[in-house]
Amino acid sequence: MSVARPPLTRRTLLAAAIAAPALARAQADAWPAKPIKLVSPFNPGGAIDVLNRLIAEKLGPRLGQTVIVEAIPGANTIKGADAVAKAPGDGYTFMITTMSTHVNNRVLFKSLPFDPAKDFVPITQVSLGSVLLTAPGTAPYADLKGFIAWAAQQKRPISYGTWGIGSSAHVYGEILRKDHGVNLNHVPYKGELPAITDVIGGNLDVTFASPVGARPQVASGKLKALAMAGPARSASMPDVPTFAEQGIAGMDLAVWVAAYAPAGTPRPVVERLQREIAAVIRLPDVAPRLVEQGQTPLGNTPDEFVARFNADAPRWEALIRASGAKAE
Repeated sequence: MSVARPPLTRRTLLAAAIAAPALARAQADAWPAKPIKLVSPFNPGGAIDVLNRLIAEKLGPRLGQTVIVEAIPGANTIKGADAVAKAPGDGYTFMITTMSTHVNNRVLFKSLPFDPAKDFVPITQVSLGSVLLTAPGTAPYADLKGFIAWAAQQKRPISYGTWGIGSSAHVYGEILRKDHGVNLNHVPYKGELPAITDVIGGNLDVTFASPVGARPQVASGKLKALAMAGPARSASMPDVPTFAEQGIAGMDLAVWVAAYAPAGTPRPVVERLQREIAAVIRLPDVAPRLVEQGQTPLGNTPDEFVARFNADAPRWEALIRASGAKAE
């Protein structure tokens, strides 16, 4: 025998609407009640995976629960991101990844197993990364202006290395080629270190690199640091001027590392994660390690994250499309 349900009245709906925030707050107050999984969509031991493990180590005590890092590498972060997208939005799964997951991959791949806009909740931009253009220590020029003048005199394309097709470094190179007339030829590598080795060995004219990869070679004189991409100088190499400071526009776009949770994660939980991550990356034994890697700690609020994303992502996507990059 079925029991008739009472009709949904305006008063009932209003009561439900009032109760929903209270329920979310109650859930947040009870959270976390068990260990939390931090998905790292990168190979163990890589720069971002190391960063994730450092954050997890410091985050656990602040939350009162263990934060377990699970590395799920593959397909340019897609495998790990897909695992997060399909996880319950209960606050017990989140990821820290690079901008490739939500920007580059939307352009490089015809389809994704998740919707980058709908299947995730932004938590915070953990940090902004730095990328610089480097040349051999024996190069006959000392700065960016000298490099551009030298390149114009060569009767061949100038080879430049990056860590992959469609990467931020590839986009930076295309800006130089298309907007500033530098005759460049892209040479993608599987990582920045092989490209640095080839520049030092004379097999590659220049390469983009991270401060953590380039700084030792610059200090030893094997490389010259020509210019820093992004909106500001890097705290890890403060003597290297930006492209903008040297009269080259359009290279101010910053790369970022960010935290996301599955869609449906309660807002109070997201806000708590943001506050704790922001606190962790400013700890005196964490912030210097980020700076050493060429990362500038950020930790903005979810709303600030969305505003910065909406300002930068369309520019990145347009440039990636213009580069002609496709997934390998």
